[in-house]
Amino acid sequence: MEKQMLESTEERTFQYQDSLPSLPVPPLDESLSKYLNAVKPFLNQQEYQRTEDIVKKFENGIGKELHRKLLERAKMRRNWLEDWWLNVAYLDLRISTQIHCNMGGPGPYIEHFWPPKEGTQIERACVNIWHTLKYWELLREEKVAIQRSGSAVLDMSQFRMLFCTCRIPGVTRDSIGSYFKTETEGECPSHLTVLCRGRVFAFDAIHEGNMVTPPEIFRQLTYIQKRCHSEPDGPGLAALTSNERTKWAELREYLVDLDPKNFTLLEKIQRSLFVICLDDSSPHATPEDYTELIRLGLIGDPTVRWGDKSYNSIFFSNGTCAAFCDHSPFDAMALITMLSYAEKTIMENEGKWKGSDKVRDIPWPEELVFTVDQKIINEIERTKEFYYKKVSDLQLVSYAFTSFGKALIRKKKLHPDTFVQLALQLAYYKCHGRPGCCYETAMTRRFYHGRTETIRPCTVEAVEWCKSMLDISDNTYQRLQLMHKAFAKHDKMRKDCENGRGFDRHLLGLLLIAQEQGLPVPELYVDNAFTASGGGGNFVLSTSLTGYTRFSGAAIPMVHHGYGFFYAIRDDRIVATCSSWKSCPETDAEVLCRTVFQCFQDMLQLTVAAQL
Repeated sequence: MEKQMLESTEERTFQYQDSLPSLPVPPLDESLSKYLNAVKPFLNQQEYQRTEDIVKKFENGIGKELHRKLLERAKMRRNWLEDWWLNVAYLDLRISTQIHCNMGGPGPYIEHFWPPKEGTQIERACVNIWHTLKYWELLREEKVAIQRSGSAVLDMSQFRMLFCTCRIPGVTRDSIGSYFKTETEGECPSHLTVLCRGRVFAFDAIHEGNMVTPPEIFRQLTYIQKRCHSEPDGPGLAALTSNERTKWAELREYLVDLDPKNFTLLEKIQRSLFVICLDDSSPHATPEDYTELIRLGLIGDPTVRWGDKSYNSIFFSNGTCAAFCDHSPFDAMALITMLSYAEKTIMENEGKWKGSDKVRDIPWPEELVFTVDQKIINEIERTKEFYYKKVSDLQLVSYAFTSFGKALIRKKKLHPDTFVQLALQLAYYKCHGRPGCCYETAMTRRFYHGRTETIRPCTVEAVEWCKSMLDISDNTYQRLQLMHKAFAKHDKMRKDCENGRGFDRHLLGLLLIAQEQGLPVPELYVDNAFTASGGGGNFVLSTSLTGYTRFSGAAIPMVHHGYGFFYAIRDDRIVATCSSWKSCPETDAEVLCRTVFQCFQDMLQLTVAAQL
C-alpha cells in the first residue's frame, strides 16, 4: 500500500507538458522601442534619426497589420514560433550543418577519474555508454526530474530528442526523424550504432528484456575494434553527412536507388539510440587546456561521426571523450543535463563498473555494409577534402580561467553570467576599438515547446562603461557606477527574454508573416541599422553560457569576421571556448580569449578598489 501511494504522487517527466502556457507575442510598441535601444551603439546621431523614422513608419503602417496577423497565428497554436524557428534556423539551411551548426564539447572526466591514458578507450567507453543507457531508461519510465526556474515548470519536450533522433537531408528542406517513445507510448528502438575506421556496426542494448552491462558492451566493442584493426578500412560513408545539405540529399537518394538495402541501413542508423564513435586520435588535454580535445570533438575525422544524429558519443584512443550533436532538435541544456547525470553517477562509482562481470551469450554486432559504387567512393573523397580544407581554417581555443569563479562573483553580489558577458564586451572593445554586436542565448522553456530568445548584451550602458574603462581620466567610482548600470540593464533583458518579452523572435515573426503573404520586405529589415546591430544572423559575437557544470561546449562564429564564445561558470573557475576563422585577418580567438581573462581581473579589481 505504502509503495502505491508513493508512486501515484511521484512526478512524471512529461506530465505538465499540456498545462504549460502558450508562447506570448509581446506588444508591438514595446518590441520596437527595445529594438531602437539595441541599435543605438552602432549608429551616429544622423543614422539613428533615420532608423527611428523607419521604425515609426513601420509601427504605424505595415507593422501594425503584420502584428495583427501574427496575433491571429498565435491564437491558433500553442507556440507560434516553433515550426518557423525549426525551419528558418535549422532545416532550411543548405550549408554544411555539421561544420556550421552542430555543437559539441569535451568530457570533463580528465579532471577526476579518467586522465588521458592509452589503452583505456574501450573500457571507459563501456562505463560511459552504460550510464547513458540508464538515462534513456529513466526517460522511458518518465523518471527524469522536471526542471524548474524558481517555481515555474520548464518544458521538457527537448529531452525526447536526445535518443533515437536524426536529421534527414532533403533537397530544399531537411526533416527530423524521431523514434523515441516512453514506456506508456509503446516500443522504442533499442540498438546502438558504432562507427570505427570507416565502417558501421550495430548491436542491441537490450537482451532478453535486460539492458547490456559494461562487460557485455566491452565484448561488443572489442569485437568491432579487433575486426576494424585487422581488416581493411571501410568506405567512410559517414563523411557524406558533412556535405552541404542538398548535395547530401541527392547522394542519399542515389544510394537508395543503387540498392534498396541501403535505405534499410540508413533507417537503422537514424532510428538507433545514439552513435558511438571510436576515434583513433589521442588529443592532448588538461583541466586548464581543453583546446585539442574540443577541436577533435567538434571538427575531427568525419568518417567516425554521423553528423545528422542528435547524439554522437566520441571515444578517443587515449580514453578521453567528447559529445557531438545535431543542434536542430534541441538546445545545449538538454544535452548537458543528460551528460551531467552520467558524470555524477560515474563519479559516484569512481569511474569503475562495480557490478557483475558475467557476460551473457548475446548476438555479436552486425556490420551495416552499404552497397557503394565508384561514384560514391569519389564523392566520399571529395567531401573529406572539402571538409578538411574548411575546418583547417578554424581557430579554436578552450582555456580555464582559474583565479576565481562563481563563488567570488556571487559574493560581490553580481550575476555570474552578466559578469562574463560584460567582460567580453570590454575585451572586444579593447581588441577592435568598437562595440561588438552580440547574440546571447536565453531560454524560453517556461512556455510550451519554448526554445530560445536573443539577449543582445551590447547595450548603450555596456558601451558607456567600456569607454570609461579605457578613459584614463575616469575614476574608479565613475567606472563602478557605470558597471552597475550595465549589470542592471543586462539582468533585466535576461528576465524579459525568459518571460517571452524579447524582441528578436517577434521581429522575425513579423518578417515571416510578410513573406508568407507575398509582401515586399519591410524597410526596417533592409535598413543598415538592422544588419549592423546583428539582425538577420549578423552578430559578430555568438555566445552562450553552457551552464554552471563541468561541461563546456563550442560552436562556430556566425559571420566570417566574428567569434563564437561559449563559457561554463564553475565555483572556482570559468572555462571559455573561443572560435574564429584564420582567413579573417582582424580576428584572433586566442587574443580575444586572453583579453577576456584580463578583463575578469580588471572587473574584480574595480569592486575591490571601491571597497577601499
